[in-house]
Amino acid sequence: MNKKPRILLCVCGGIAAYKVIDLASQLYKAGYEIRTILTEAAQKFVSPLNFAAITHSSVHSSLWEDANPIPHISLADWADLIVVAPATANRVAKAAHGLGDDLLSSVLLAHTKPILWVPAMNVNMYASPATQANLSILRERGHHILEPATGMLACAYEGKGKYPPNVEVFHAIRSYLHYGKDLTGKQVLVTAGASEEQIDPMRLITNRSSGKMGIALARALSLRGAQVSLIYASVTEEIPYYLFEAVQALSVDEMYTQVMSRAGKMEWIIKCAAVSDYKPKEVFTHKIKKGGPLTLELVSTPDILAELGKHKSPGQKLIGFAAETQNLAENALKKLKSKQLDLIIANHLSNAGKASNAIQIISAKAEPLLIEGDKFELAHQIIDRMLKL
Repeated sequence: MNKKPRILLCVCGGIAAYKVIDLASQLYKAGYEIRTILTEAAQKFVSPLNFAAITHSSVHSSLWEDANPIPHISLADWADLIVVAPATANRVAKAAHGLGDDLLSSVLLAHTKPILWVPAMNVNMYASPATQANLSILRERGHHILEPATGMLACAYEGKGKYPPNVEVFHAIRSYLHYGKDLTGKQVLVTAGASEEQIDPMRLITNRSSGKMGIALARALSLRGAQVSLIYASVTEEIPYYLFEAVQALSVDEMYTQVMSRAGKMEWIIKCAAVSDYKPKEVFTHKIKKGGPLTLELVSTPDILAELGKHKSPGQKLIGFAAETQNLAENALKKLKSKQLDLIIANHLSNAGKASNAIQIISAKAEPLLIEGDKFELAHQIIDRMLKL
């Protein structure tokens, strides 16, 4: 039986501390084993009882009054991953300069595995040269930093420093339990979502793609260090805030323009968007009124994937997707060869819009790999396969 991943959740004294209660709940429901450290300042905002009830496990706060005589060592050894959230400027500074004057700072010094920091603070405190220098020190030591979001802060300032959505913290935890920053510096373009071709101001031609797989790939690539440009059409979930760039392109023509303008400088291009093969020849200026039979004349749209294959630069890797209802491997292999792809991912259309999937990863030189799971884990496995190309 596989051991449950062990997360040591370390909560610091910021107003966002209350949001970590929900993070603890998500982790517990997902099957993680959790122990919690609350700093003295954190207990001004949240209670140990909150975390004990949610995690069904121990909460620690003192070097001197713990049930274990050496808690900073036992907790450091126990954890597979330490998560510091919210990470205050003070805690970042203490860790960067090796102070060990309380339970949390001592645990961080004794821990030898990955540490994930989730900074959340006033925009000016975050932008301070001192804080940025301290974060750089932690990065150089191999720690992971999940950048804060941008928005209205509790102090009534607006800017970068906001505690991230817990869904992104959760994905970062999943990623850094198993993967490091092995894609640092790699430039990757990903497309996602269902294209929309307008008929009139009210109606359009689209498809059932949710964009979840493309977003999962963009998220996993970015967390592993890649510089990700996401070109997305219609999607059903939020775009990760920390991508290098995210540009909406709803129609095939818009997506063609955005993709081709960036393609030349990309090391990997992953075309996951479900784009229309046809569009109306005429777009009506006004809403079509209900009446008798209506005939729409359709014309072909640009084949973005084929165009990328024709102009693929040396060393560039091109990855496509094939959504099919029958003969998955056969049809996908034809597409891989005709469009000069390095890899293609085939999946059955019955999985459209679902959180999990079963896919075949197909290349010209290796046996197809059949894998299944939730789309974030599939994204990581696709990346691993790409690294072997």
